Amino acid sequence: MRSPAGAAAEAPVAALDRYLVIGNPIAHSRSPEIHAAFARQTGAAISYERLLVPVAPAGEFARVVDDFFGGGGRGLNITLPFKEQAFGHAQRHSERALLAGAANTLVLAGDTVVGDNTDGPGLVTDLRDRLGFDLAGKSVLLLGAGGAARGIVMSLLQAGVASLTVANRTPARAAALAAQFNASAAVREGGLPPVRAVELAAARPADLVLNATSSGVLAGELALPSDLFAGCSLAYDCVYSARPTVFMVQAEAGGAARTADGLGMLVEQAAESFLIWRGVRPATGPVYRMLRESIGAQAGGAGDAR
Repeated sequence: MRSPAGAAAEAPVAALDRYLVIGNPIAHSRSPEIHAAFARQTGAAISYERLLVPVAPAGEFARVVDDFFGGGGRGLNITLPFKEQAFGHAQRHSERALLAGAANTLVLAGDTVVGDNTDGPGLVTDLRDRLGFDLAGKSVLLLGAGGAARGIVMSLLQAGVASLTVANRTPARAAALAAQFNASAAVREGGLPPVRAVELAAARPADLVLNATSSGVLAGELALPSDLFAGCSLAYDCVYSARPTVFMVQAEAGGAARTADGLGMLVEQAAESFLIWRGVRPATGPVYRMLRESIGAQAGGAGDAR
């Protein structure tokens, strides 16, 4: 409809900066809620949606990423099972993505796709700021040696832990992870403690026990030494749930002083992605409380840190 004579023309609607979270499955993702809250808080004009990407045929993930950035997209979050593919597709990487061998955040810098990994900073921030757990001088036991574990090792070391031991059901995987980080310049030349590796059944108690195994997603109980949580100040599961996870129940029964799930890590790593994309880090406390209330009102199961 044409404006009446003399009426001021309507101002054009500004285009929204486009972001996506992609994975398979993806319907469970809370990232759109989180980033919508960040956008309202910071006054950012963005669109953030979920996209289910088929795991086959080979090359479909790369096609989706190229089409998104080619169409003017600004940034991507990546969840299972594509974090390693995202790393391989990126043309440049942050140091933490290089060490993790996985990327959960992609951004276009000029014509270059840059891969980053925000899981480690998200975990450390949640431990420090929400849970009040000071990592400096603490002993840490990390359960699992897959991508989730690789994404958080360097952040734990840089936070000043006294020792970090990786325990895995397959000892060779734990040993390979430890060797990878121990060979890095950050450990060899930066005065960081070496990473130790043990079989899961040989794990010993620590101040902080972190579960980064697939048991959280699969809701299975881990075969752990009976005294593992003796003297444990905090047992932390990297997945989140409406109810205490199986690992949290196991830890509390074993004597852990406190337990926590990974909802705070989810929100904090999202804030790190937002900072990479927008240059501002939003406040996370209100968003965490919003999600906790929402999840608590549902009967849903565990979800990964995305």
